[in-house]
Amino acid sequence: MAIIVVGGMIGAGKTSVAKLIGNALGSDIFYENVDDNEILPLFYTASEEEQELKRYSFLLQLEFLSSRFYSIKEALVHRNNVLDRSIYEDWYFAKVNNDLGRISNLEFSIYEKLLTNMLEELDELPKKSPDLMIYLTGSFDTILKRIGIRGREFEQDINLVNYYETLWSGYDDWVDNHYHASQVIKIDIDKYDVVNNPADAEVVIELVKNKLVEMGQLEPATK
Repeated sequence: MAIIVVGGMIGAGKTSVAKLIGNALGSDIFYENVDDNEILPLFYTASEEEQELKRYSFLLQLEFLSSRFYSIKEALVHRNNVLDRSIYEDWYFAKVNNDLGRISNLEFSIYEKLLTNMLEELDELPKKSPDLMIYLTGSFDTILKRIGIRGREFEQDINLVNYYETLWSGYDDWVDNHYHASQVIKIDIDKYDVVNNPADAEVVIELVKNKLVEMGQLEPATK
């Protein structure tokens, strides 16, 4: 069986897909640390002045990096896990916030050194990296709709739309040209809604299982 990470934009449905695939494969599931993250609401709601003074963007990236490092260390010890976003995507968020001026060049340099050290530590584990990323991709309209439906109050501010669009606009390029940790299967969230359409959920499960069979990570189903 494989180690699988589920990647994609804020609101894309990573948690739902991780749960769906984890249950279908009988895997443990490692969820992104959101509910217990005290910095996340501050990152979304602080004014520019507060962001500059408190450095919430940098602190948030360190918090996520720490929790994702912990999760992937636990996952890579075994052969059968699903992670709701992984340490590999964390760099992309840090880079976008650096480009936007929310993380300084010095902070980003420190962040990259820490990430490099963490990834080198992973080389010492029984398994070095995931086998497969399930990447959820789709239109920006669908992303905004799903963020709205999810209803986290701190994500709803209209002033965040430009930030979301900046993240969204470069995500496909990051996956296509900068992510090399594993093979990738793309799921079009404009086409498949695994939460509200059971038939879509079954299709996504089969797409992932077929990919794992192709990779030699899953035995073909017997007729």
